[in-house]
Amino acid sequence: MKHIFLIGFVLLFIACAKKEETISPTEGPITESIYASGILKSQDQYQAFVTVNGIIEQILVKEGDVVRVGQPILQLSNETQKMSTENAQIAANFANKSANQGKLNEAQHVIETSFQKFKLDSSIYVRQKNLWAQQVGTRIDLEQKEMAFLNSKTNYLSSIQRYRDITRQISFSADQSKKTVEISSRLQQDFTLRSKMNGVVFSISKNKGELVSPQMPIAVIGNPEAFVLEMQVDENDILQISMGQRIIVRLDSYKNEVFEASVNKIYPYMNERSKTFLVEAKFSKAPKKLFPFMNFEANIILQTKDKALLVPRNYLIGDSLITLKGGEKRKVKIGLKDFQQAEILQGLKKTDELVKP
Repeated sequence: MKHIFLIGFVLLFIACAKKEETISPTEGPITESIYASGILKSQDQYQAFVTVNGIIEQILVKEGDVVRVGQPILQLSNETQKMSTENAQIAANFANKSANQGKLNEAQHVIETSFQKFKLDSSIYVRQKNLWAQQVGTRIDLEQKEMAFLNSKTNYLSSIQRYRDITRQISFSADQSKKTVEISSRLQQDFTLRSKMNGVVFSISKNKGELVSPQMPIAVIGNPEAFVLEMQVDENDILQISMGQRIIVRLDSYKNEVFEASVNKIYPYMNERSKTFLVEAKFSKAPKKLFPFMNFEANIILQTKDKALLVPRNYLIGDSLITLKGGEKRKVKIGLKDFQQAEILQGLKKTDELVKP
């Protein structure tokens, strides 16, 4: 008899232990949002790269320094380029028009001399021709005078052409040498890395004496007065993002605070590896102190309701069915959803009791 009583007690205990956990829907506010994470960047922030290979000779700023547009950040060793520039300048001085004035004077003198010879031979030929018309002199004398005249004319015209050729050659050489000096000077400037904006040097990743190349980032420069939030949004959610949408932001560095921001830029290019789109936002009211590359989590607000009929999401079966007390399955229509709750639009009353599946 005692055994029968004990078995009955155990069965009653098990039945009580397996009593169904039930709840009823509640009314309250709900916000549907898209989760995203990202990093902070200062406005117009960029990584500075050199344009040539070289060894760092001198670093002219330090982290935290304020810089202006065009201000030198570092200098690369450029002895070879300096010598090239000097050689180009020497060549330019050699090709300069004033340095070649002697050649022009000589060519001008040849013109004048050949012109005088041409005038003399021309007058002699004309006189001999007149005498021949009067049947004075011989034909050989006439032909000799004519040949001398033609040679003088050719020499005179050749001296003019030679002067023009020398002038053109000197001008060409002078202009070419001048351009070579400009190119060498430009190349020499490439050995100095300069700031492209007014801002602050956030970081310098290289040291004096290191070999650097155009593929290596040297420094990070940005505007310390304004920051933007860059976040990655999944391709399945991007169509729900629009300009001006409100965002709730939580920064790792500000554990117990929440900040607001709004979407101000949606990049139309998807990262093929992560299958995400880059979305940029700005704080409505930024924290007092921020630094580049701070991490944050964000909820991009889609819709908000102040009063809705809500059930925990883990009481739903496939976002379309619920189980009532007693085992009945009922189809419901879902509205807004957050991470924990879902809005019921149809199929359920506040007095219904639900069983957790």
